[in-house]
Amino acid sequence: MLYQSAIPGLTNRRSAKGLCLLCLLWLLAGGFPLASGKAPTPAPIYSLPADQSAVILRKPRAARLREFRRQRAFQYIQIKSEQNAWDRFWQRLANWLQELLRTPVGRITWKYGVYAFMVAALVFAVLKLLQVDVTKAFGRAPKRAALAYDTTTENIHALDFTALLTEAEAKGNYRLAVRLGYLFVLKQLTDRSLIQWQPDKTNHDYLTELTTTQLRAGFQELTRQFEYAWYGEQPLTAEQYALVRTARLGFLHQLTSNRAA
Repeated sequence: MLYQSAIPGLTNRRSAKGLCLLCLLWLLAGGFPLASGKAPTPAPIYSLPADQSAVILRKPRAARLREFRRQRAFQYIQIKSEQNAWDRFWQRLANWLQELLRTPVGRITWKYGVYAFMVAALVFAVLKLLQVDVTKAFGRAPKRAALAYDTTTENIHALDFTALLTEAEAKGNYRLAVRLGYLFVLKQLTDRSLIQWQPDKTNHDYLTELTTTQLRAGFQELTRQFEYAWYGEQPLTAEQYALVRTARLGFLHQLTSNRAA
């Protein structure tokens, strides 16, 4: 049985279903404003009650505060560094090396740099033991003074030191005179069995063999003067040679006095 709709044209079942659908949408949307024109009353909003609890501030006891002040962990003071300038320099250098070694380039440089330094030190030690003049490899060797005899075949037991020294000093060849004087000292030490002279020995070998404490310091100074004048290949002035000659004569006098004692 059909009923007459309130909307013109809705007289069948399909129209009735449409009307029901419209009513459902109206209910879901909260309804339309009333015919009186008044807005619907909104739903009340409930808020939480205010916190009525009182805040109580608790202070630590004075004895407890004094105990905290005595503890080292709560003493926030700046301690003065006891390092001097030299220690701070090494500390900064160590920090710089650490930062450098953290980079790939720094690690590679350090690795192969250490190997290169070790090889260079080994080569230098071998050249020194062989008594090779390293300065020739990096530049022109200085001009040598003319020698009156062949040093490769010299024998301290066969040389006339008095004549050779007089000749070298007269010609102003003070560098050769220093060598002859040093060889004469070696001969005197050998004759007294304080050292054992051999052509292939070094000057430091003789220093090791000389165990007499009173003579060691003087002989070490003569060795230093000889190496500077001869291997340094620098010309000496008359004043410089006079100082070397005085030191040599003083050592020979000490050697003679020590033998007499």
